[in-house]
Amino acid sequence: MKSKTSRTGGIVLVALGVYFLLSNHGLVPPLGQLLDKWWPLFMIVPGAVILLGRSGTSRS
Repeated sequence: MKSKTSRTGGIVLVALGVYFLLSNHGLVPPLGQLLDKWWPLFMIVPGAVILLGRSGTSRS
């Protein structure tokens, strides 16, 4: 159950990062001045690490 929760968290982080990146490029409505242009990177990288890290530890 823990790996399913972590995978879901990784997917959410990647999805948010993609949304913020599209927002920075004007492809979706802006999110406000609080978000800097590097916010997507801070969400995509941890999300990808979670997803890639969990795929290798599935063996029991």
